Amino acid sequence: MAGSTVSGIGSNIDTQAIVTSLVNAEKVPKQTQINTASQKATTTLSSIGKIQAALDAFRGALDTMAASSGFTGLTGSSSDEKVATMTASNTASNGSFRLIVSQLAQASKLSTQNFKGGTSTVVNTTDKPTTLTISQSGKNYDVSIPVGATLQQVRDSINTQFGTSGLSANIQTDSNGSRLILTSTTMGTGSDLKLSGNSGLDVGSTVVDEPKDALYSIDGVASVSKTNNIEGALSGVNIKLVSVSALKTPGDDSENPDRNATLITVSTNNAALKSGVKGFVDTYNALITAMNAETKVTTNLDGSTTGATLTGDSTMRSLQAAIRNEFNALSGTGQFKSLAQFGVVTNSSTSLLSIDDKKWDAAVKTNAADINSMFTGPSGMLARMKSATDDYAKSTTGILATRSTSLSDTLKDLTKQQSSLDERMDVLTKSLSDKYNAMDTLVAQLRQQSTSVMTTLNALNNPKTNS
Repeated sequence: MAGSTVSGIGSNIDTQAIVTSLVNAEKVPKQTQINTASQKATTTLSSIGKIQAALDAFRGALDTMAASSGFTGLTGSSSDEKVATMTASNTASNGSFRLIVSQLAQASKLSTQNFKGGTSTVVNTTDKPTTLTISQSGKNYDVSIPVGATLQQVRDSINTQFGTSGLSANIQTDSNGSRLILTSTTMGTGSDLKLSGNSGLDVGSTVVDEPKDALYSIDGVASVSKTNNIEGALSGVNIKLVSVSALKTPGDDSENPDRNATLITVSTNNAALKSGVKGFVDTYNALITAMNAETKVTTNLDGSTTGATLTGDSTMRSLQAAIRNEFNALSGTGQFKSLAQFGVVTNSSTSLLSIDDKKWDAAVKTNAADINSMFTGPSGMLARMKSATDDYAKSTTGILATRSTSLSDTLKDLTKQQSSLDERMDVLTKSLSDKYNAMDTLVAQLRQQSTSVMTTLNALNNPKTNS
């Protein structure tokens, strides 16, 4: 706070201390109010932010778990991952299938003519830009080639403009020179790449690879795929073809030779099932732990208690209740309809979950299939917990977001109040300082007059002596 220094030279009174005391007496009540409100709003805003972050992480984990196969306990395996790999989703079913791969899907690949000058060869020696048109599946991709452009620049232009469309250009160089190699992520018959335009790069181009479909069979049923990623051939199973199945008789060059089958298996794995449930327990506990930290009551050494920032907060109570209600609600289509029946217990003091291994092992022997319906589907626990927390988690209109906005507005208003108070105290300090300076000047003048009067009186009272 700015203010004039009052020395009190004339009055010998510490007028500056008096001004400071008077200003403080006026300022302290309002300053205390602002400080208290600011601290409360700041700490509450911080705590709400922590809960928001924890809730967002929880809801994100719910989405991930809903899309996974963790609650089916199903795992997929391939007897020969050099031929094919596989994954099972939550819609898969137990079973084994014989897979034979006779041909992999292949993308079209073209090569331009060879340029003896290498990558720095100028491919547009005209005085005007030219165009290279790459065609695939009825769609054209026009590449503008400016005057003086090199082979390397053409490659870079193709990758920059059409890399996201699946086209790819590379340069192959050997002792004879360099050539542009074009390929695509699109595979399958009919996806041939073709070159045209007035750039001249299409002249002398050759086919390196012709596009092909993947040919395979599952349990003897022949199938075709445009890609090597097979989705939907088996319900809930994704298969990635890696190589052609080995011949049963090496060297067999007949038209349809016999090949060894790869066994694709989907089976229940209780360890995987428990891992899925434990993942939910850990995610649930992380949210509850975050909420406990902001709402706990601490007992001090003297027996008194101290609440956390959000202790007793109604929003926290309702959010906790919403989550716990959905956890405790019965769900699913099996005989077991609650996690408590599988040995998942709740700590009475912390509300955290844990798994009783003995109860789990006993329950999962007979009712493992019940877990999936408890968690997944429109009425499963994951969907219900997501729905129960929607009103709290919405990014702008949710309960937590609205409170954060309100607290931020409060802090802004308190900042304005602080500025106003400082300005008012500056004015008061100056006013009081001016008054006390005037008083001090007047006292100094009166003292000077008093001294003069006393000197005169003393002179009059002194007896005169004759010389």
